[in-house]
Amino acid sequence: MTTVVSDTGVGPLLRSWREQRRLSQLELALRADSSARHISFVETGRSRPSEEMVLRLAEHLDVPMRERNALLLAAGYAPRYTESPLDAPRLEALREGIERLLQGYEPYPAFVVDGSYTVVAANRGIGLLLDGLPEHLLAPPLNAMRLTLHPEGLAPRIRNLREWRGHLLAQMERQIALARSEALRALYEEVAAYPLPPGAEDESAPDDEPYPYIALPMRIEHDGRILSFVSSISTFNTPMDVTVAELAIETLLPADAETVAYLRSPAAAPVSE
Repeated sequence: MTTVVSDTGVGPLLRSWREQRRLSQLELALRADSSARHISFVETGRSRPSEEMVLRLAEHLDVPMRERNALLLAAGYAPRYTESPLDAPRLEALREGIERLLQGYEPYPAFVVDGSYTVVAANRGIGLLLDGLPEHLLAPPLNAMRLTLHPEGLAPRIRNLREWRGHLLAQMERQIALARSEALRALYEEVAAYPLPPGAEDESAPDDEPYPYIALPMRIEHDGRILSFVSSISTFNTPMDVTVAELAIETLLPADAETVAYLRSPAAAPVSE
């Protein structure tokens, strides 16, 4: 067996993912139907893993699809997963399906983001929440985290901002730990540094009574009333394209009867162009 020691090959990358997932070599070997000895040889560069083994280990380490391609390249293999532009012809059926889903959810807000929270599609319900925001925040590409947490964005309107902000930042932290994306980390550092808008420091903690909801709602002021939403996020099952794997569809479910009634009323209807 030829010994190949490298600090930049697939071995150190796999070891890094394994340590991040807090698995021992033996635990990973048992999951991947291998041996701790073979895992050790792969990580130290003494053995070159097959393409199948790289993908199997990546699967059991829950490595994101984009990073699986990087592992394959580091091991000397071609990337397995394509990364198609969202407007590519091969994704036409996907785009049409997303559009129908978003329209079908109206009048409730719904939108689609990529792995860096860039908004790639939205329905008319989102326009209700973004009404009145400054142009510099609405200039493309829209970013859901910036729109929500910027002191000139939705932040001053969110009545439970400290709670909701903490929820969003914790969500980003979990994604950074999973994907190890530098772009996502830079976005996190940016939005986490935003100053709280006036009044947020005086926000009661959290409310006089526990929320009578199934999940933490976003309580946002609009046109003199408080609207309450519970967020639901959906992703695509078993994707085979990096772009599709990183898409997330977020729907804002009305959390009380008052919000439902308002969103279905003529007052909430979008203005025709």
